[in-house]
Amino acid sequence: MTSLPETMRAVVIDRFGGPEVLRVARLPVPHPAEGEVVVRVAYAGVGQWDPFEREGGYAQMLGVQPAFPYVLGSEGSGTVAAVGRGVEGLEAGQPVIAVGFLNPRGGFYAEYAAVDADLVVPIPPGLDLRAAAVIAGVGLTALRGLDDVLGVRAGETLAVVGASGGVGHLAVQLAAQQGVRVLAVASGGDGTALAARLGAEAAVDGRGGDVAAALAAFAPEGLDAALLAAGGPVAEVVAAHVAPRGRGAFPTGVVPPAEPAGGAKLMEYQGEPDRDILQRLVSRIAAGGVTAHVDALFPLEAAADAHRAVERHHLGKLGLRVQGG
Repeated sequence: MTSLPETMRAVVIDRFGGPEVLRVARLPVPHPAEGEVVVRVAYAGVGQWDPFEREGGYAQMLGVQPAFPYVLGSEGSGTVAAVGRGVEGLEAGQPVIAVGFLNPRGGFYAEYAAVDADLVVPIPPGLDLRAAAVIAGVGLTALRGLDDVLGVRAGETLAVVGASGGVGHLAVQLAAQQGVRVLAVASGGDGTALAARLGAEAAVDGRGGDVAAALAAFAPEGLDAALLAAGGPVAEVVAAHVAPRGRGAFPTGVVPPAEPAGGAKLMEYQGEPDRDILQRLVSRIAAGGVTAHVDALFPLEAAADAHRAVERHHLGKLGLRVQGG
């Protein structure tokens, strides 16, 4: 086994609470159990769901009490530092993407993380470490919704609500890659510009634009599908424009809109990672035209600032620079 250092820097919480509970600590470096990989983390993604986890939302939802100090972070990139018994296809020094939602072994806000080998994949060509760190959680959520729930096909019309956010900006790219006609409902002029650059056929500002008029012009007979990566009144307008034969989907955590009066089906789904969806995502990235927009990177010790920023207007994803790469 590759030699690992004894201790590492990590951002931990000792109790649930606001951004102020995040602090830097030194912890023992984890060693890989059977079927695990230890990743030397270069960058960690900061997700919209991280503040909810920090506040204890998942612990309450799942009825669990995690051990403190607790390390957040469900996605990251870096290099393989060590592999456990039974792991094949991964070796020390290999650049990888890794995910581990609510990992009891500790998250990616740390210099090293022990992760189930099924949730560690080599970084595909053309993707740098920064984008690799933030792409998995939102990418697999977007892909699950588009492929497994909505089953969108080339030539169909799709509206993506929250198209300049984490899940949404990946959904725009993945759908456009398939030849789906995408209307992006984004946030602000910078959001609509980003969505257009990423392949949306049309884009409208969900905060100040005429979404109903944009929908009518884009799909006069109603949408074939809608992915609601964000909720609120705009999601209601979009859901109402889905054709009776169409379908809509929203990931768990998005407040569901009312069922469309025309009878279109709205489906809730979960974006939890597994080996199959992660491998499919990496294949789609390798095919070209799919990447992550990293709006800002914060040093590890500024994780609290990153958590404050994730609650404000930003495009794509935010991340932490753990130890460079």
